Amino acid sequence: MENIFDTHAHYDDESFDGDRDILLPKLKSRGVSLVINCGCDLKSDKSTIELCKKYDFIYAAVGIHPHEAEAAGEHDLDEVRELLKYEKAVAIGEIGLDYHYDFSPRELQKEYFEKQIILSKELDIPIIVHDREAHEDTMELLRKYRPKGVLHCFSGSVETAKEIISLGMYIGLGGAVTFKNARKPLEVAGYVPIDRLLLETDAPYMTPVPFRGKRNDSAMISYSAIKIAEVRGTDVQTVINAANENGKRLFGIK
Repeated sequence: MENIFDTHAHYDDESFDGDRDILLPKLKSRGVSLVINCGCDLKSDKSTIELCKKYDFIYAAVGIHPHEAEAAGEHDLDEVRELLKYEKAVAIGEIGLDYHYDFSPRELQKEYFEKQIILSKELDIPIIVHDREAHEDTMELLRKYRPKGVLHCFSGSVETAKEIISLGMYIGLGGAVTFKNARKPLEVAGYVPIDRLLLETDAPYMTPVPFRGKRNDSAMISYSAIKIAEVRGTDVQTVINAANENGKRLFGIK
């Protein structure tokens, strides 16, 4: 397989510290053409920019993750704005709401999410949205502002996917489609229009079957793409090629 565009990875994660500069140069030979590395706080946002400077095929998303809202400083969003001036910074992310862990108060999560959506509208740049057990509040803000972007690691129903698509956004699917209990992700994989599908890993997390429990990387998208192609009744390279074009269109990559 070739032409893989991983639209969501975290190669600045400490799990890659031991072999990052060995793994990343090998990804192209394993079929990976593009990666978006997503920051979660100012530290990882800056690390992401450094990765982009080192590797031509890596692009950046920078922002404040809902887990980090409480720890964020008064001027962090001003610094995010500055980082977005970098030519390979193509999205605000990973941002959104997470009511599963509640590491930050929900009202504060919503405040940071809304401010970053407003920033995305101002700069005309897409967002990468994290939504975990917060569908209602996430959708309320997306309906209000109608930003460009993608629902990363989409875990909702086909009905929610239909609304996301009606808002002009994209659906990101990854390793969850291979999991044993993957009823809803597979239903969505079969439904989503081919021009609104993005592929992702969330590396080092969400590793697909048959590698569950091991560290994920962008080349493993092939296992998710095989499952998606199977559900859609098409060949895997068609899915990979379409997702690549969709990603380049959304994130403005030539």
